[in-house]
Amino acid sequence: MSVTEMLDIFTYPFFQKALLGGILIGLMAPLIGAFLVFRRLSMIGDTLSHVSIAGVALGFLVGMSPQSLGIVFAVIAALAIEKLRTTYRAYAELSIAILMSGGVALASLFISMGKGTMNVTGYLFGSIYTLDAADLWIAAGVTLAVLLFVLVNYKELFLITFDEDAARVSGLPAAAYNLLITILTALTISAAIKIVGALLVSALITVPVAASMIAAKDFRRSLILSVIYSEAAVIIGVTAAGIGNFAPSGTIVLLLIFMLIATIASRKGVKR
Repeated sequence: MSVTEMLDIFTYPFFQKALLGGILIGLMAPLIGAFLVFRRLSMIGDTLSHVSIAGVALGFLVGMSPQSLGIVFAVIAALAIEKLRTTYRAYAELSIAILMSGGVALASLFISMGKGTMNVTGYLFGSIYTLDAADLWIAAGVTLAVLLFVLVNYKELFLITFDEDAARVSGLPAAAYNLLITILTALTISAAIKIVGALLVSALITVPVAASMIAAKDFRRSLILSVIYSEAAVIIGVTAAGIGNFAPSGTIVLLLIFMLIATIASRKGVKR
């Protein structure tokens, strides 16, 4: 395949939509993910994605919009996680385990009730090349909400992330911020689920942040660098997958893991 033929892919509308959708997810996922990872709550992404699949399966079962019901289920799960986290304050991870188990159970129940007539594969592994205008508008809306939330509340979010007790003492409504972060995580996952799939979406939330934690010297730089890692993996991954006919979501995640390994290796080399 010549260079010209490879570049032709950028002229196809389906690829342009895929690239735009990926860029939007590449921005929102690590932005919200940083505040989860630094608080040791990275598994929330996995939990909400599994619950979201239950909503998708129910949507197929009752003939409603799968993505819309996925969003509803994810937001309800986000509310439940915050409620359980306050109930089991000393064992906050219990809320994540309970909700993940419930999400998997509901998804398997709804899929079995569909008797094999529903196709949830695209939501499990992503179908970025089938994005339509509605998908892009949803992704754009959630990206804007996450970006504005982080920019407007950066100082408050920083304090809550690294010293929640001090935030409460200073009068910040920590519970409200925690709830908003979890709801925005739910919306991020719901918007991304068709792009990279429920089984891989948490990688976009956590792996870029994990790499940036090693490379950056402070939280602000880590936040910026996590977005750079994410966007690089998305753009390169979608392009390589389109040219080579690979699975886009798998390519993106493997690139992120490669970047993480390369970052770790380079830091060890510098220390030597």
